[in-house]
Amino acid sequence: MKRTDIKRRPLADTVLASLEPEAKEYRETYGVDRIYFVVAPNGRKRWELRFKKETGSWSFMGLGGYPEVSAKKAREKAQDAIKLIERGVDPVANKTAAATAEVIAKRNTFRASAEAWYEKKTKEGLAQSTLEKVRTYLDSDILPALGDKQLDEINRKDCAALQLAFEKRDAHNVAKKARGWLNKIFSFAIASGLTENNPASELLAVATPPPATEQYPHLLEHELPDFLRALRKSTSRKISLTAGWMCLYTASRPGMVRFAEWSELQLDDALWVIPASKMKMRRDHVVPLCTQLVAMLRDLHESTGQNKWVFPGTGNRTPVISENTIGKVYAQVGYKGRLVGHGTRHTASTLLREHEWQKDFVEAMLAHKEEGVAGVYNKAGYLKQRREMMQWYADYLDSLETCTTPKPGPGFKVRQMPA
Repeated sequence: MKRTDIKRRPLADTVLASLEPEAKEYRETYGVDRIYFVVAPNGRKRWELRFKKETGSWSFMGLGGYPEVSAKKAREKAQDAIKLIERGVDPVANKTAAATAEVIAKRNTFRASAEAWYEKKTKEGLAQSTLEKVRTYLDSDILPALGDKQLDEINRKDCAALQLAFEKRDAHNVAKKARGWLNKIFSFAIASGLTENNPASELLAVATPPPATEQYPHLLEHELPDFLRALRKSTSRKISLTAGWMCLYTASRPGMVRFAEWSELQLDDALWVIPASKMKMRRDHVVPLCTQLVAMLRDLHESTGQNKWVFPGTGNRTPVISENTIGKVYAQVGYKGRLVGHGTRHTASTLLREHEWQKDFVEAMLAHKEEGVAGVYNKAGYLKQRREMMQWYADYLDSLETCTTPKPGPGFKVRQMPA
């Protein structure tokens, strides 16, 4: 309807809903408490309150859009503003201050600092597997406990309770990592000028000592024949099974295998070049690929070659297979609790050393860094030696599986230099 057709006030809901826009924005008095109903040329409608400032001049204060704010709600808001005016408070300035305080409060929550810190680490190139682990425990444990609290409201008791929650479920390693993440998040907030408070700084003093370190479940040589035959008959889907074989044939960390990219694989040269940004020791690592694994990867390429990831995931949580996938492959062939992805590194290291392959080659394969000064200066990759060693290892596993006579090791054993 046109505003010239208005017959009475306060304006009825039917009038509010049907008022037509004009070429210019116009205000119609609602009829109560100096409330006005504003109609814009584009048809949008809103509420305003006319009030007198302390200076004696008149001004308008927005009460919200219509129909989101009903006539009843607009009157309630107007009454609240009038009470402020009667106390000598400018309602517009008060509303602005409240909005500013809300923005500051949201900026000063633990969640805001945690997300800003996480984004910074993402841009700095933190390893994808580490980012995934941080993200998982932020979402599942840390943010639900602390996320909506103001930084200055969080005390040592809150942080200690979070640490204890991890310890009660025997996740001592996660408790240790979370303790480090909390310290870094609060340090980030302090450096950003958001707080002077780091209630996570002394958590180690009340941490429960972890149980004695146990090796990852792994297999020794006499246990491998049955396992290899069982794995060969596995009904796991090709992506998961190939990842399981890749862990076994390369003795790489499961996280590295899961986040392998096709761009890193040079199948013609039988190499996997992992960039430093993904490596625990922050240096490039070249992994020789045995012929058995190259054939498997060529076959898998037909299925996932159009994807960035060699082992893409099926859900939205992570872009690759989950951290439990490789362990499940082994568990489903009867080796639950007897072998996990990381345990393949123990298996390979033990078998190779028992067959007298040189320690330096084995450690290089595992991407371990030597302690002390030697670790700083020794940059040898031993690629030629590791190529022979890892092909021997794959062939040896095949011979164990088929009960055939294996080729004896080692290949590049320490030799005396000629006189």
